[in-house]
Amino acid sequence: MYSTSDFRKGLKVTFKGEPYIIVDFLHVKPGKGGAFVRTKIKNLVTGRVLEETFRSGERLERPDLEEKGVQYLYYDPKDGYVFMDTATYEHIHLKEDQIGDSRNYLQENMDLYLNLYQGNPIGLDLPTTVNLEVTRSDPGVRGDTASSATKPATLSTGLVVQVPLFINEGDLLKIDTRTGEYIERVKA
Repeated sequence: MYSTSDFRKGLKVTFKGEPYIIVDFLHVKPGKGGAFVRTKIKNLVTGRVLEETFRSGERLERPDLEEKGVQYLYYDPKDGYVFMDTATYEHIHLKEDQIGDSRNYLQENMDLYLNLYQGNPIGLDLPTTVNLEVTRSDPGVRGDTASSATKPATLSTGLVVQVPLFINEGDLLKIDTRTGEYIERVKA
């Protein structure tokens, strides 16, 4: 069981019999009355986002999710995204709507976890950061480096992120999978 004091982004809870993930939360202590927590939660099965308020100290159950270690193999337009169960070597095919925004961070042979609810895949647990190569980026203009100016860069998975002007094509970047933002340039 989770108390409202345990709430954090990415925590998976059961609400009204369905699995949800906490997208955002805010502890509120009004001058009058008891404290409460405003949350934004996303249904892991349907993808619907709700805004709910919980009284301080209220408890939510841990969802009955199964995590399965998988390795991403490849994308096939006909079969979708193909993963291999690392325990049984069985292939698992997921459609684009089951993957969601996670497709922007998938690299071949990447190890991750597949979440299953009642035997059906509902999403992926990605690592916190991934290293992706810049495939397209405009050159930085000399003299602009003093400001905190940014430019768009297209990465090897097709994801477009804002990066500092000193980033060039072929650079390896560390990207936060939770926010989709550039963290740093990785030295080869």
